[in-house]
Amino acid sequence: MRTYDDPQIFAHRTVLVRSDLNVPMDEGTITDRGRILASAGTIRTLAEAGARVIVMSHLGRPKGAPDPQFSLHPLAPELAEAIDRDVAFAADTVGDEATTKAAALGDGEVLLLENLRFNPGETSKDDDERQAFAAQLAELADDFVSDGFGVVHRKQASVYDIAALLPHYAGSLVQAEVEVSDRLLNSPQAPFTVVLGGSKVSDKLGVIDNLIDRADNLLIGGGMVFTFLAALGHDIGSSLVETDRIDDVKDYLKRAEDGGADIILPTDIVMAASFAADAQNWVRPVAELESTPAGTDGLGLDIGPESAGTYAEVISASNTVFWNGPMGVFEFPAFAAGTKAVAAALTNGSDSETTRLTVVGGGDSAAAVRTLGFADDEFGHISTGGGASLEYLEGKTLPGLEALA
Repeated sequence: MRTYDDPQIFAHRTVLVRSDLNVPMDEGTITDRGRILASAGTIRTLAEAGARVIVMSHLGRPKGAPDPQFSLHPLAPELAEAIDRDVAFAADTVGDEATTKAAALGDGEVLLLENLRFNPGETSKDDDERQAFAAQLAELADDFVSDGFGVVHRKQASVYDIAALLPHYAGSLVQAEVEVSDRLLNSPQAPFTVVLGGSKVSDKLGVIDNLIDRADNLLIGGGMVFTFLAALGHDIGSSLVETDRIDDVKDYLKRAEDGGADIILPTDIVMAASFAADAQNWVRPVAELESTPAGTDGLGLDIGPESAGTYAEVISASNTVFWNGPMGVFEFPAFAAGTKAVAAALTNGSDSETTRLTVVGGGDSAAAVRTLGFADDEFGHISTGGGASLEYLEGKTLPGLEALA
């Protein structure tokens, strides 16, 4: 990737920064500022160097047209607080207001554009339409800095096409994310443990396939664990299962037996009568999941306490850990213990004496650690890109990084 060592090269120049400010919102209120705080470093550094900074991002999934519920306007004061300087806002991306406000920027000033996905050209599958939007964005600036790691796996106008139109560089956040991901993929310090959770095993097949011969341990939790348990012949009640992936899982279990990573599955599960925060629940060994009063209607919503203890021990004994996906429905306190145990075992993830590295792989995992009261600096690294992190670790070529060559 093309990078920069001295931000002073941008002094007196207008720089388009592609950030990822796609934060979770609840009725207009930001529920997790993690991505804003992670994006602030590059923006602040460029502004302090005398650049005229134009920040662009998306929020949510609007349908290629303005939608007030996805406006970036509420993020402007949050970003201003994070970078400790004023942030102007343009109510469009490439229209008259954006053009006028971009041209009026002074050295060190910052402008935030409206949601990129309000323009259909941003995510269009048509190369010409996407490139036309990128050309309009490029007219606003002299340089492009790509700093939204959460979107580098997308072939979109503000991520991919614009790099062909302006002098382009990777921002400090993207650099840091790539360095950590590359270390995980190519030079992890053993023991190397990968912890995978979340609802669907299909979302993690590529990571399992690429890491099963690189990692020492694969710990499996979350909803995806029931496809593994079903593959082993266990009755799982009404728990989430992907029957079309059972053969894939059997394949991985065989590869593990033949010398791959040690696949570690839960020995007990927290079964619930229903999917609800106040659902009656019981802990059962994996061979007896249908023995609760709920019978075959019961569903697993967390790994059990014995499993949580085992997982914590394995993680604590590892020098490199990558975690993606919660162990249970952490949003419900009754089913958060497994996820909390894993998070606690990952804390103090960078030790200068042992070079231990623990990585929280973005997405729901990052939301979980903050929801459960952990601080970002308790971990070696919290990624801002769940999907991008997974695709990097699958060994895929990411368009947004390829464009920065």
